[in-house]
Amino acid sequence: MADIADRTQRRHRSGWRVDRWTVFALIIASLMIFPIASVLWSAFFPRENIWPHLLATTLPRYLSNSLILMAGVGLVSAAVGSVTAWLITMYRFPMARSLEWALLLPLAVPAYVGAYAMVDFLEFAGPVQIALRELFGWSSARDYYFPEIRSRGMAIIVLSAGLYPYVYLMTRAALREQSACSYEVARALGAGPFRRFFRLGLPLSRPAIFAGTAIVMMETVSDFGVVEFFAVQTLTTGIFSVWLESYNAGGAAQISTLVLVLVLVLVSLERISRARSRYYGLSRKTRPFSKVALTGWQGMAAALFCLVPVSIGFVLPVSIMAWHALGQTALWSEQALLRAIVTSLGLGLTAALITVGAAVIMVYGIRQRGRRFAGYLLPLSTIGYAAPGAVLGVGLLVPVSALDNWLADALVLLNGWDPGLLLTGTGATVVYAYVTRFFAIGVNASDTAMGRISPSLPMAARALGQDAGGTLRHVYVPMMRGSVATAVLLVFVDSIKELPATLLLRPFNFNTLATRVYEQASLEKIETASAPALLIILVGLTAVFLLIRNTR
Repeated sequence: MADIADRTQRRHRSGWRVDRWTVFALIIASLMIFPIASVLWSAFFPRENIWPHLLATTLPRYLSNSLILMAGVGLVSAAVGSVTAWLITMYRFPMARSLEWALLLPLAVPAYVGAYAMVDFLEFAGPVQIALRELFGWSSARDYYFPEIRSRGMAIIVLSAGLYPYVYLMTRAALREQSACSYEVARALGAGPFRRFFRLGLPLSRPAIFAGTAIVMMETVSDFGVVEFFAVQTLTTGIFSVWLESYNAGGAAQISTLVLVLVLVLVSLERISRARSRYYGLSRKTRPFSKVALTGWQGMAAALFCLVPVSIGFVLPVSIMAWHALGQTALWSEQALLRAIVTSLGLGLTAALITVGAAVIMVYGIRQRGRRFAGYLLPLSTIGYAAPGAVLGVGLLVPVSALDNWLADALVLLNGWDPGLLLTGTGATVVYAYVTRFFAIGVNASDTAMGRISPSLPMAARALGQDAGGTLRHVYVPMMRGSVATAVLLVFVDSIKELPATLLLRPFNFNTLATRVYEQASLEKIETASAPALLIILVGLTAVFLLIRNTR
C-alpha cells in the first residue's frame, strides 16, 4: 500500500505527464467547449458583418425587451419564492404540509406549455371571456375592456410562475440551516413578523435568494417558446430571425455573443455575492424553528398566497391540457404523436447515457491528475449549461454544416459518390447539443460521487493488480450507481423539454414532443398540442418527485 502511495506521489510531482485518461478528459472537455468557441469565432470573424445594421435597427429593441423581462421575472420570482419559503418554514397554516411540496410542481411544466395554456384560458374564445360575456350580456370585444394577453407583462407572469421554484427551493434550504435563536431574540425584543422577515430573514437568506434569482434570469434570457408566442422580440427571438429569415450566421453569432455576455455577468454577480457574504452561527448547536400557528384570516391569507403561484404555474396548464387531451382520445393514436414520442425517447436516452458516461470518464481522468487540474478543466467543460439552447444551436450548426460539406466534397473526389449531409441531416447534432447543454449535470453528479469514495479503496484495487480502467469499472462505478442513475434521469428529462436547440438543429420533418407542441400551438391548434404537452409534464414530474424525495 505504501508503494502505491509513493508511486502516486511521484506521478503528481512529475508534472503534466500525459496518459490515456488525461487524453480522454481533454478530448471530452474540448468537445464541450467547441460550440461556445464556434459562436465566438463566428461573431468576431463573420463573413458578412451586419453588426452596424443590427445596432441601428432591431438590436436595441431586442436588448431592451430582454433586460425588462429579466428584471421583471427576477423581481417577481424573488418576491414569490422568498415569501413562500418564509411562510412554509416559519408558520403552520391550512394545507402547509401539502403546499411545501406543491410549490415545486411548476418545475415540471415547461414555460412554453404554460404560455399556451394561459392564452387558451384567457383569450376571446376562452372560458373566462365567454363567461364574462354571458354574465353581463356583452356581445363583442368592443363592449368591454380586457387586458392584452399576448404581451410583455403576461410573459413576465407566465415565466415567473414557472421559474420561482428555483428561488423558493434555495431560500427554504437557507432558512432551514439557520438557528432559531436569533429569531427568538428578535421576538423577545418586540420585533413583529414583518420586521423579523425584513431585518433577519432576508439578509440572512440573501445569498440563496440572489443565486436563485440569477438562475431565473438566465432561464428568462434563454427562453424562446414563451416570448415567441407572446410576440415579444428578445435576443433569443433575434437569433432565430437573423438565422432563419436572413440566413446570416455571423449576425446570429453576434447576438448569441451578447446573450452569453449577459449570462456571464449574472454568473459573475452571483459568485461575487456569495464570495463577499459571511454568516456565522453564534451558538454551538443549531436549534430548529418552532413554527408559529396561523389561524383565522391570517392562515387563509398565507395559504392563498402559496396557492396562487402553484395554480398559475401548474394547476392551470395541466388542467387546460388535460381538458383538451382527455376529451379527444383520437389524439393519442395519431402517427405524428407516436413518431414524436419515439424520437424524443431515443434522443433523450441517447443524450443522457452519452452525457453521464462522458462525464464519468472525464472526471475520473481529471482526478488522476489531481484537484489542481480539475480546477482548470471542470468549469470550462460545464460552460454549456449556462449557454441558452439557441446559442448552442448556432455554435453547432455552422461548423457541423461545414464539416458535412467537406466530407461530401472529399467523397466525391475519391469515388464520385455524393452522400449528401451526413451529420446535419440526422439527430446526431441534436444529441450533441443536448450533451453540451446538460453536461454540467453529469459532471456535478460524478465529481460529488467520486469525492465520497475513500481513497483507500482504489489504492487497494491497484495493489491487487487492477489498472486505472479496472479500478473505475470495479470500484468507482458500482459505488456511484445511484448518483449516476439520478444524473441520467435528470439529463433525460431536460432533453425531452429542450426546445430552442432542437428547433435550430433538427432535420426536416423531424419532431420531438417539444417541437410537436410548439408547431401545433403556433398554428393555434391547442387541442393537438395538448397530448404531447401532457406527456412532457408527466416526464417532468418524475424529476420533481425525485427532487422532493432528496430534499425531505
